[in-house]
Amino acid sequence: MTAIAFLIGVVVLVVGLAISIALHEMGHLLPAKIFGVRVGQYMIGFGPTLWSKRIGETEYGFKPLPLGGFISMAGMYPPAPEGEEQPKRRSRFFATMVQDARDANAETLIGGDDRTFYRLPVWKRIIIMLGGPAMNLVLAVVLFTIALSAIGIQQGTTTVASVSECVIPASQQRQDCEPSDPVAPAKAAGMQPGDTMISIDGTPVSTFNEAAAIIQASPGKALSMVIERNGQEQTVQFTPQATDRAVTDAQGQPVTDASGAPEYETIGFAGLRPQFAYEPQPIWTGVDATGQYIEHVAQIMVQLPVRIYGVAVDTLTGQPRDADSPMSVVGAGRMAGEIAAVDAPILDRVQQMVLLLGGLNIALFAFNLIPLLPLDGGHVVVALWDGLKKIIARARGRIAKPVDATRLVPVTFVVVILLVGMGSVLFLADIFNPVKLL
Repeated sequence: MTAIAFLIGVVVLVVGLAISIALHEMGHLLPAKIFGVRVGQYMIGFGPTLWSKRIGETEYGFKPLPLGGFISMAGMYPPAPEGEEQPKRRSRFFATMVQDARDANAETLIGGDDRTFYRLPVWKRIIIMLGGPAMNLVLAVVLFTIALSAIGIQQGTTTVASVSECVIPASQQRQDCEPSDPVAPAKAAGMQPGDTMISIDGTPVSTFNEAAAIIQASPGKALSMVIERNGQEQTVQFTPQATDRAVTDAQGQPVTDASGAPEYETIGFAGLRPQFAYEPQPIWTGVDATGQYIEHVAQIMVQLPVRIYGVAVDTLTGQPRDADSPMSVVGAGRMAGEIAAVDAPILDRVQQMVLLLGGLNIALFAFNLIPLLPLDGGHVVVALWDGLKKIIARARGRIAKPVDATRLVPVTFVVVILLVGMGSVLFLADIFNPVKLL
């Protein structure tokens, strides 16, 4: 059953990724069609075509590897300049690549046809190229909103799930009660699982965190709590026991002293554990979460070469991977399988899967904005460069020639090689040293 659940998780991830890629390419296709550019192909995946159908002038189809997609627009680059000098022998390899790119581009051009990408105004070209990442951004917002507002965030309720038998200081790092341990105040007061806390010392409480804050701030102070039990309200008296708790920072990590030992603080303890329930968050929470995730992914992207080097070192030395390390599609699929197979309520697993897909769309959004060809950000840079050339030429009373981006094919080749290399490192690491879910 666990294996089946794992497989279902992988399938959901693959389908979700394929939909994300399809919508990304649709973000390019729709404005291209609106602006009148002739689009020859709309393909999802790479490799040989599995299925395709021509509708109008565009062929729509699927390929087996769901690692990306593309649309083929007429005249992505201007026609090759005539009378260009032959390259020197030492650059023959790259010159051949440039010529191949020009030949492929020429096949999309039809004599006298002005429905080409390079003829569009700069702002229209930028809209077309940013349409794909923008679609991933919108999809991420939708997914995060579903996870956080439609499903919600698990929070402790005022209903008691269990009552501790005794008070064990956190510094003793044990779970079982010993004869010398004092009885937990809530246990001594007769509180039971299923009791619902209404108020403490006259202060209404609507969440467990509110009740816990009052209790933790009152070590050694007698408190009066109104509870509801079996539909009836009653009052219990207890005095929180002073105990210690590990100090944590804003990220929830333990704080240590100069010697490296954990620091502890004194708090009040009653011995209550809450029932948890999903609390839907405000509708704008998905937007806030998207912004926070973009910031997190951007930090990873800036440090990508260093992080991938760290992944390679960890894999070769057998060290555990950092939970925040980048991963390939294999790693994401493996994580999706583990989420689906974990022993948890189905709603928990659904939410985690939705959050994972939202995170993948943020990664697609950020990755495609890198200002290097062949990525969308690279095409935006070329369009801006072309626009700047025209502005300068106009100021001088001249007419600027369109930017011949095929000259950048050697740079594109290097970028592709680097991307393939980094992808291979992550691919192998995700097989032999995957990120652990737990």
